[in-house]
Amino acid sequence: MITNVLINGEVSDGRIPVTDSTVLRGDGCFEVIRSYGGAPFATEEHLDRLHASASALLIDLPARRLLQEWVEKTAADIGDGVVRVVVSRGSALPGGDDPPRVVVFGHDVEPVTEPLRLLPVAAPWHGAGIGWDLAGSKTTSYAPNMSASRRARLDGFDDAVLMTPDETVLEGPTFAVAWVRGGVVETPTIDLGILDSITRRIVIEVARSSGIDVVEGVWSLATLDGATEVMAWSTVREVQSVETVGARSWRPGPVTAELASRFGERTGWGTRGH
Repeated sequence: MITNVLINGEVSDGRIPVTDSTVLRGDGCFEVIRSYGGAPFATEEHLDRLHASASALLIDLPARRLLQEWVEKTAADIGDGVVRVVVSRGSALPGGDDPPRVVVFGHDVEPVTEPLRLLPVAAPWHGAGIGWDLAGSKTTSYAPNMSASRRARLDGFDDAVLMTPDETVLEGPTFAVAWVRGGVVETPTIDLGILDSITRRIVIEVARSSGIDVVEGVWSLATLDGATEVMAWSTVREVQSVETVGARSWRPGPVTAELASRFGERTGWGTRGH
C-alpha cells in the first residue's frame, strides 16, 4: 500500500518531470521516517538532518511547519509503515525555472525478523573520514551503495557491509553496523564520514542509559573475529541481529535482544506487542 503522494503539499498523481534534478543528476536529499500507529517517530531529528542535507546542497526548503504537517498527514494515512520525504532542486536543465520540489509519501514495510547475512564490500567511493562538501549528507545519489547490495545478493547474502580498501569497517548501504566485544558495544565513528543515523543515535542513547557501554571508533574487519554479537541499526530494520559477515558467523545474542527491546520501548511500539 502507498499513500497519496504530496508534492509541495498538494495531492499529486506521483509523477515528476523527466527534467527533475533527482532523475537526471541524483541531485537531492531525502529522509525516511518510521510511522508507528500513525505517529511519526523522531520527526524533529529527521527534519533537522533534512535541513542540514538541503543546506549542504544549497537547496531552499519550505517552512519547517509545512514539512512537519506533510509528514504527520502522511503518517496518519499510512498507520504502520514509513514516510519518505524526497527533496529535489527542481529542473536540472540549463535555464530551467522549476522551483525545489518536496515529495512526501508513505508505504507499508515488512517487519524484519530474520538475522542478516552480510558480505564485506570495498567502498572506494566512500569519503571514509576525508572532508568534502557533502560529507554526512543524506543525498539521493545512492547508486554505489545499491550496487554493493546487489553484489551481495548475487553472492548469496542478504546485503553488504561497506569497508575501505584497507578493510576499515564503515556501515551498511542503508544501515549502521555495530558489534559486541568483551561486553562492550562497538560501532564505527561518524568521523569516518558515515551517515549520522537517527536510529544509531537513539540506540546508543538507550544502551548507555541501560548501563551498556558503547565505544565509537575505527576498527578493521578483523576486529569481528573477537565479536560475540553483530547487529544492524536503521529506521526500517530498527535493531536487527546479524548472523554472518563473510565467512564469520554468530548466533543472535542477549545484548542485541536487549537493545531491540529498549528501542521498542522508546518508539512506544514495543510496549504494545510489536
